[in-house]
Amino acid sequence: MDFSYSPQEEGFRADLRAWLADALPSGWGETVFEPEDEDERAMFRLAWEKKLHAGGWSGINWPVEYGGRGATLVERAIFAEEMARVGAPEGLNIIGHNLAGSTILRHGTEAQKQYFLPRILSSDDVWCQGFSEPNAGSDLASVRTRAERRGDRFIVNGQKIWTSFAQYSQWCFALVRTDPDAPKHKGLSFLLIDMKSPGVSIRPLRQISGECEFNETFFDDVEVPVANIVGDINDGWRIAMTTLAYERGPEDALGRQIRFSQELDKLIGTVAATPRGDAMLIDDPIVRQKLARAVTQVEVMRLNAVRTFSKYLNGDDRGPDASVIKLYWSHAAQNMYEAAMDILGPTAPIAAPDPLSAGGGRFQLSYLQSKAFTIYSGSSEIQRNIIGERMLGLPR
Repeated sequence: MDFSYSPQEEGFRADLRAWLADALPSGWGETVFEPEDEDERAMFRLAWEKKLHAGGWSGINWPVEYGGRGATLVERAIFAEEMARVGAPEGLNIIGHNLAGSTILRHGTEAQKQYFLPRILSSDDVWCQGFSEPNAGSDLASVRTRAERRGDRFIVNGQKIWTSFAQYSQWCFALVRTDPDAPKHKGLSFLLIDMKSPGVSIRPLRQISGECEFNETFFDDVEVPVANIVGDINDGWRIAMTTLAYERGPEDALGRQIRFSQELDKLIGTVAATPRGDAMLIDDPIVRQKLARAVTQVEVMRLNAVRTFSKYLNGDDRGPDASVIKLYWSHAAQNMYEAAMDILGPTAPIAAPDPLSAGGGRFQLSYLQSKAFTIYSGSSEIQRNIIGERMLGLPR
C-alpha cells in the first residue's frame, strides 16, 4: 500500500477544500446545523446534493461521457475524506449515486445510461432499493415479489421491506422473481421501477431512534416496461451481486470511517470535560483503555478501506472481500457507541434536548442507530458465510 499522494491528487484536494469552504453555510458545524425535523433534514440534504452537482462535484469517479469527472479511486477517497473533515451534510440520494448509478454504469443499456445517469447525478431522481422482503432478508435469493411478463410490460406484485428513503424516491431498483420454477438464484431479474406508477404504496416504519428512514413498499399490479430490466431476464442475481459489492465496498466504508472518527473525537472531548469525583472522567485508566480500543478499531477501519482501494488500483475485481470491510466496520462502530454509553454512565441514555444529556444527546441517538449496522447491507451472519465459503474455501 502506498499512503502518499501525488501532486495531482493534492491539487484535487486543494480544489475541493476551497470549493467546500465557499459552498457550506457560514458557521457550518458551529452555529449552523442540519434541521432536526426528519423531512426538513431530508430536503436540506437533497438541496446540498444539487449544490454539489452544480459545482461539478457529483459522481466524480463516473466517466466524463456520463457527466462525471473521471476521477481515480484515490481521488474518490480524497473526496470522502474532505467531505467528512468539514462535516458536510450527507446526501439523500446515496442509493442512487452509490448503488443504482454504479450498477447501471456496469450493466445497463446505452439507453438506460443516457436516461437515468444524468438524473441521478443531478439528484432530480432519488432512488431506493427493493431487495429485502419479510421472508427474504439475509436469504436474499428467496424473494417472492413476482414480475410476470405480458407483452412489452412486466406486472409486478409483492412487498419489499426496509426500503430506505422510499418516501422521498422517484425510482426503485428491485430484485423480482420472473421464473418461479427455476432454482431460486436463477429465476430472478433486476427491474427499475417508477415509484409514481399506479399500484405502488409506501408505509413508514418507525425505528427505535424515532426516525422513519425505513419503509414497507407494496406493489399491486404495477406495470414496468420491459425496457427497464437491467441485464437479461432471469440474470438478476448476477446484477444484484454487483450492487452489493458497491454497497459493502471501500467507498462507503471510508466515508463512514471518517465520520466515526469525528464522533470519537467528540466523545473524547466530552469525556475530558466531564468531572467524576475529584478528577475528570478521562483520568480513569479503564476509561482511557476503552477509548484507546475504539481509536485503534476506527483506524483499522480506515486501513481496511485503503488496502482494498490499493487492490482495485492494482487490477483486482470487486469480490467477496467487500464482506470483510462491511463486517469489520459495523461491529467496530457498534463497539465504539457501546463504549460511549458505558463510559458516560447514568446520563448517557438521556436524549436531547434535555440539559442532562451527555454530549447533547448525540451518543444516545448514534447508539440506537448503530443497532442496524450489523443487519442492513447484509447481516453479519451472511458476511461471515461469504468470507468462509468464498474466501477461505470452507464447506457450506
